[in-house]
Amino acid sequence: MADPPVRCDPMDDTQRDTRIAVVTGAGSGIGRAVAVELLRAGWSVALAGRRIETLEETAGLVPGGAALAVRTDVSRPEDVAALFATTVERFGRLDLLFNNAGTFGPGGVPVEELSYDAWRHVVDTNLNGAFLCAQAAYRQMKEQDPQGGRIINNGSISAHTPRPHSVAYTATKHALTGLTKSLSLDGRPYRIAVGQIDIGNAATDMTSRMQTGALQANGSVVPEPVMDVADVARTVRHMAELPLEANVQFATVLATAMPYVGRG
Repeated sequence: MADPPVRCDPMDDTQRDTRIAVVTGAGSGIGRAVAVELLRAGWSVALAGRRIETLEETAGLVPGGAALAVRTDVSRPEDVAALFATTVERFGRLDLLFNNAGTFGPGGVPVEELSYDAWRHVVDTNLNGAFLCAQAAYRQMKEQDPQGGRIINNGSISAHTPRPHSVAYTATKHALTGLTKSLSLDGRPYRIAVGQIDIGNAATDMTSRMQTGALQANGSVVPEPVMDVADVARTVRHMAELPLEANVQFATVLATAMPYVGRG
């Protein structure tokens, strides 16, 4: 079961009409950057992640922001249910889910050596977790008044083109594209807009190895450029703040010179 939430900087009466977001994987990297961007823009944000201390650190980056930290393992249905119940209890509704939690899995492992446990961990986090969170958000957005909201799934460049030795990550990210399309179609009658952002080489702990050398399709190891994660966060905020009558179905944001187009 999820630990009791840690409430940070509770809303005052002037904040009751602000938009409400859930950001998964909010304790670091892209999730943290997006949560900070939304908090600075006046959103109320439920921060979800495995480690409560890193979520508290994220909340602390925006003093006075309406943040709620909830320890959540997105692969556990009971944790996800508790996350959304706590969010709605605290803030009253849900306007945005940034479905961001994910893991690359063991790096550099050839497909024939990848253990089933490692495969299952990536699938449980990246795909099953994304589904569970999207399903919970969808249910809330369908039933609330006024009806509707937005889900933005964090895909990846790997939703289009794989890197070597990334079979589990690539398979889940391709599947996430199907999830995005299906949710987008099913959400139309209920004013639920669903889109996906595919990100390449944002500067986070997860991509730190890119700058020292990343394995390429031809077997060489080459340093790759990265971009500021804040540029990703601004793109997510733009998608999030569109009226529900408009939707960015798919957006690709990447370091300009990274080897993606043609993988070279």
